[in-house]
Amino acid sequence: MPEFPSTESKHLELAQALTKRERLRAEGKVLVFTNGCFDLLHEGHVRYLEEARAEGDVLWVAINSDASVRRLKGPGRPVRAQARREELLSRLECVDAVLIFEEEHVTPLLLKLSPDLYAKGGDYNLGTIDPGLREALEKSCIQVRFLSQVPGISTTLLLEKLSPEELQRLNHSGAVATCPAAS
Repeated sequence: MPEFPSTESKHLELAQALTKRERLRAEGKVLVFTNGCFDLLHEGHVRYLEEARAEGDVLWVAINSDASVRRLKGPGRPVRAQARREELLSRLECVDAVLIFEEEHVTPLLLKLSPDLYAKGGDYNLGTIDPGLREALEKSCIQVRFLSQVPGISTTLLLEKLSPEELQRLNHSGAVATCPAAS
C-alpha cells in the first residue's frame, strides 16, 4: 500500500500563520486566501482551488469548523467532520496550508492575515458575500477575485442526489459529523 505524505505540515494555527505570513511578505510572495465549508469536496472545488493557486505563489484555505458549518447550513451539516475536510484539502497539491476558523464568517481571520488576494468561487459576487466581509475587503484594499464555477455542481446538489440509505452509510463510515444530542 503506498504511503501518503502527512497532512499535519499543512495545518496552521493562527500564531503559525501570522509568522509565516510575515515571512511570505518579506520574501515578496503573493498570498492567495480563500475559505469555505468544503463539505463534500468535488471537482468544482478542485478546479476553483487550482485556479486560485494560479493567482499567486501560495494558497491558504480556511475552513469553517463543524460548529460554524452547523450555524450556517443547519443541523444536518456538515456532512464530513472538519478533520476529514481538512485532510482532503491538505492532500491537494495546489493547497499550501489549511486553517480552521470557528466564526460564521471569515472576516476576522482574513483581516489578521491580510492576504494579497482573496479568492471566491464563481457562485459568489460582491453582492452575495457577507456585507461585513465586503466592507472589510474594501477598507483593507485586499484584491478580490471571483473565479469560475463548474455549472451544475455543488455540495447541495450532490446531497440532494444521495438517497437516505447512502447518507446513512456515510454516517456509519464515520465520514459524517453528527450533531450532539439536544439536552
